[in-house]
Amino acid sequence: MTERELSKVAATHRGIHDRLAELDAGRAPEFNPRHTLRLRVEFARQIKRRRTQVAFGLLFVLPLIIAFAFKVGGGAGRDAPQLVGLANSGGFNFALFTEFASVGFLLVVLVALFCGDTVASEASWSSLRYLLAQPVPRSRLLRQKLIVAGALSAAANAVLPLWAFVVGGMFFGWTPARSPIGGSFGTGPSSWRLLIIVAYVCGQLLVVAALAFLLSVSVDNPLGAVGGAVMLVVVSNILDQITALDPYRHYLPTHFNYAWVDTLSSPIRWDDMIRGTGLALVYAAVFLGYAWLRFDRKDITS
Repeated sequence: MTERELSKVAATHRGIHDRLAELDAGRAPEFNPRHTLRLRVEFARQIKRRRTQVAFGLLFVLPLIIAFAFKVGGGAGRDAPQLVGLANSGGFNFALFTEFASVGFLLVVLVALFCGDTVASEASWSSLRYLLAQPVPRSRLLRQKLIVAGALSAAANAVLPLWAFVVGGMFFGWTPARSPIGGSFGTGPSSWRLLIIVAYVCGQLLVVAALAFLLSVSVDNPLGAVGGAVMLVVVSNILDQITALDPYRHYLPTHFNYAWVDTLSSPIRWDDMIRGTGLALVYAAVFLGYAWLRFDRKDITS
């Protein structure tokens, strides 16, 4: 294909940037791909969006609501689950309960929102093809979008337990964590356990992030990408409750979501957390690899 013919091809068609880059090797390039869609610009765009501000606002309000509920209600009853019963025993236990209550749905929704909305929203605004026509290389566009979405997701998962720890300390004191299976930990071990829990939950949410990102590059509707990821996680959780599916349910992406509870034993039991991390990395690699392959072969016409 000649240079004149290439100039008539839309920049959003697959492979056109690679072929344009091969023309006139002796001529200085008219653009530098590393200067397109910078992270600073993308971070600013996403942070200024109303859905990002509302999501983090919810994370700051939720621990306050839970703390007031415990104060007004006078604490959990005798028949309450162990983590609930210890929630008002100090800042560490309050943070553990908040994480336990949020990891199954709230954090899933927020991660799906950040990662599922990022590319699909550009398509729904009809701005995706203009981003590619700047031209922004496809792999760079996906990488920049994924870095920003992943950073927002990790920040959400870190903000919730850390802010809950501060709120719990102000309402219920700063005593070290008490284990629901008996015993307590000092301030240092309690802090390390909380950090391990945050890191492990981030690893488990990689599956949600990768699945939502795959759907985001596959559809033009952000609601479809976000809702599809959340729905598949809910289905996986339902199937995981069917013990008749043993041992196959152990390979479901959500089977080890609550393995972080093993950090509350002394010594810490790592077996299930290692299995859960490995399984999450495999699922995330498959979903992200397919997302890259699908987007690279897709003609952006809408």
